[in-house]
Amino acid sequence: MSAYIFELLGILIALGLLIFLAFRGYTLLLAAPAAAIVAAAFSGEPLLAKWTLTFMQGTGRFVTNFFPLFLLGGVFGKLMDDSGAALSVARSMTERLGEKRAVMAVVLACALLTYGGVSLFVVAFAVFPVAAALFRQAGVPHRLIPPAIALGAFTFTMTALPGTPAIQNAIPMAYFGTTLFAAPVLGVIASAIILGFGLWWLRLIETHARRAGESYSTETPATADDQFVRERAANADNFDPAELPHGHRSTELPSFALSVAPILIVLVVNLLMSLFVLPRVYTGFLAERRFGETSLSAVSGAWSVVTALAIASLILAGIHRKRLPELRKTLDAGANASVLPVLNTASLVGFGAVVAALPAFAVVRDGFLAVPGGPLVSIAVAANVMGGITGSASGGLAIALNSLGDTYAQLATSMGIHPELMHRVAAISSGALAMLPHNGAVVTLLAICGATQRGSYREIMMVGLVGPLIALTVVIALGKLFGAF
Repeated sequence: MSAYIFELLGILIALGLLIFLAFRGYTLLLAAPAAAIVAAAFSGEPLLAKWTLTFMQGTGRFVTNFFPLFLLGGVFGKLMDDSGAALSVARSMTERLGEKRAVMAVVLACALLTYGGVSLFVVAFAVFPVAAALFRQAGVPHRLIPPAIALGAFTFTMTALPGTPAIQNAIPMAYFGTTLFAAPVLGVIASAIILGFGLWWLRLIETHARRAGESYSTETPATADDQFVRERAANADNFDPAELPHGHRSTELPSFALSVAPILIVLVVNLLMSLFVLPRVYTGFLAERRFGETSLSAVSGAWSVVTALAIASLILAGIHRKRLPELRKTLDAGANASVLPVLNTASLVGFGAVVAALPAFAVVRDGFLAVPGGPLVSIAVAANVMGGITGSASGGLAIALNSLGDTYAQLATSMGIHPELMHRVAAISSGALAMLPHNGAVVTLLAICGATQRGSYREIMMVGLVGPLIALTVVIALGKLFGAF
């Protein structure tokens, strides 16, 4: 290890630079290659080659594998937004549960939308005005709106619930040959823990606030700066908020049934493609060189999500056609909204590719693999650490698996650990330490809601970090005892 002290110092400085630049709002398109060049410089590597070859090859692989998911996710989210379906779902859920269950109503409305494939910040922008009105009527402190949205949109529906089309649940598929429904029962158990713990905690805080005489603040929340929101959100989600004003948002809201139908279509088509359609389709051609000599297990997960989002988007555009008078602009906005987020995340992967190719990274890799508890604990630590460093669940997970995914897959096979268990542990792990204060999703959510770190972050941390860590511990323990189920 002593031979790599200087190089390891360079990696630490590069990571520190990446965190600093990201926290200050610099685009990852510049921050990630800059940090990669610093790491390469400390190792005496050729800088131009590391940037234009190693970095760009890592970036390109991520774009190749996941851009269709970002693209269709952006289109689907924009269609849900402009048709009024997202707002209709939010209002219907809050009206049904009422003032007495204001926090639960916001959490479940966000959960339903994100589980159905609607982008995080499309949900946040749609739900916040509804949540603000409901919390004001119910006398619930304004500072609890961000953690309520975070619990519903940024936690179990992003990483734990089987079938969620979130990118954090999609990334492990390529490494473990799994589907979005990997380890379904364990995923449901983890989701129940995260949701139950989060609702309990928010209810506890709400009760204490009422006893202290605290209610919804009469002060006008600060208005979010559009450029600030864009900078942070594009580093954390698959939708660029700058495209939200484009297109034409319907003022006439559809019924709850018509609004929720596209969400159900995403889930049903995804399930059918994963379990019934693709396994019965001839895919022998994938072994040919022109298709990369791959296999169905490596692409079936992505194909299922892409098909589900495409079909749901077509049906959504059809049933809400009258509410989408500027359909072309809506589609353009949704497609454009996917570009910056996918390039930002891919740039993080490119940074990880440069670091992973450095000789000193062998020390880092051996350190992760030496973590007591075997591959399950090791992959949980790796995904958590990288997510915490980058402040991005998807970016951290992609870096961890791009660097160590093949090794983990081989270790799991040799030790008889089911790939689905590895998938679920990796996905849940990505969303825990990633919720530290510098996380782009956290900062953006606070900006959207006009809240502060001081007022709301403790509750965001409890529902978005502590809850998932508890669930992760339970899943690993159950997985070690009973395997994947």
